[in-house]
Amino acid sequence: MALEIKQQQRMSQQLVITPQLRQAIKILQVSRAELEQLVEEELEENPVLEEAVVEERDASAASDDEPPRTEERLESGGESDQEWPEQTLQRETTNELTPDNGINSVDWEDYFRNHQNDRHDVAAPRGDYDDEKRPSFENTLVRAQSLNDHLLWQLQMNSLEEAEQSVTAMLIGNMDDDGYIQLAVEEIAFQSGNDFEIVERALKRIQELDPPGVGARDLRECLRLQLRANGGEGSLADRIVADHLPMLEGKRFDKIAKDLGVTIEDVAAAATAIGTLEPKPGRNFGEGDVRYITPDVFVQKVDEDYVVTLNEDGLPRLRVSSYYRQVLDGAGGSEARKYVQDKMKSALWLIKSIQQRQNTLYKVTSSIVKFQRAFLDRGIAHLRPLVLKDVALDIEMHESTVSRATANKYVHTAQGIFELKFFFTSSISTGSGDEVSSESVKDRIKAIVIAEDSRHPLSDQYIAEILDKEGVKVARRTVAKYREIMNILPSSKRRQVF
Repeated sequence: MALEIKQQQRMSQQLVITPQLRQAIKILQVSRAELEQLVEEELEENPVLEEAVVEERDASAASDDEPPRTEERLESGGESDQEWPEQTLQRETTNELTPDNGINSVDWEDYFRNHQNDRHDVAAPRGDYDDEKRPSFENTLVRAQSLNDHLLWQLQMNSLEEAEQSVTAMLIGNMDDDGYIQLAVEEIAFQSGNDFEIVERALKRIQELDPPGVGARDLRECLRLQLRANGGEGSLADRIVADHLPMLEGKRFDKIAKDLGVTIEDVAAAATAIGTLEPKPGRNFGEGDVRYITPDVFVQKVDEDYVVTLNEDGLPRLRVSSYYRQVLDGAGGSEARKYVQDKMKSALWLIKSIQQRQNTLYKVTSSIVKFQRAFLDRGIAHLRPLVLKDVALDIEMHESTVSRATANKYVHTAQGIFELKFFFTSSISTGSGDEVSSESVKDRIKAIVIAEDSRHPLSDQYIAEILDKEGVKVARRTVAKYREIMNILPSSKRRQVF
């Protein structure tokens, strides 16, 4: 069969994700903090994009000059959603600056001198920075001290041999965040090229430091170090930790008492003392910055209806600079005009993407409120089973869009602050044929465990039987699964002897 070259025409359809579409998808699914950071980066990189400065003016002027808030656009039917960026661009084309001969005649020195204070990331002149504008000491961020820094600082006050100094530094460097040594002493000795005795001596130096229990190689050694620091070396608690730790975890107090020749009361008292020790001595160091949740949406009850309000505080209002619009209208060079055009298109697409994000978030939250009204009125026990498809059909969007819109978003309600993903739960059938949310079943299991007798904790099978009597049919393994998700121990480990 001979090979030959032919030309053929064929039509086909394929989905091409452009950089603009990829940016819109990213903006839709990022959290509020990530969106603010993204806007900050765009403001720094794109000179055409700027933050609109809201000035005090009468209501009529504000309605003419300022872009409408998201709720106002939605109430008007959303016709202006796609037109707003271009309309804003036209409104911003004022006669503040009029270049005579296009981009070549721009007084850039005057521009940056007059416009630098419009950017929030530019520091004010030194003369205008009075004491009242300085941040308070409470708002000044400092770096939390790490466990390694804390240990090295203590070692600096001790006299160590040169070999011990290098070994202690290596030991601390191979310590995890909880304060445990990750490598064996033999491995440290081999890597450092020192004798085994020097490594052991250096390890004991570290184990004498604060916090007690640091530098241990396992949980048993960690607890014994703390008991020794408290003067409990050789005590009943020390003996239990040394030889009967697995039975202590299983609360086999009777077996421990028999092996050690003491009473169960003595074992219980020792177990109480052991329970006060810290199994992770390094957990209080280097915790990092505390992150507070800022809700993206507020749901408030007004009369008999729930009102959805987007939280746009702190989110800059963006606009295209009127100055660059006039520069684009001038007779500048082709390269300069192309640069300004590209940046202007990028700025307009970013504004559109953010507006579309807010629009979608508003619609999704409004739909969730409609489905979960019983939860908003009466609490988690009345949370309704809900899937992405239900909301997608309600607002006529794709499920993937709803999924992205609810990712990393939080809503403030009368019942508390919840992630939007929280409202999408699987269903469990009841005896009457109805369905209940899995979250409400978890809440009921938690309530049953809290109300149980600690001396006679309920097994997973017994909890399943209680739920079955209440009309909720769940298997024992389902109860165990939900219990593990909520970090509730099994009945054998929840039992209290006294």
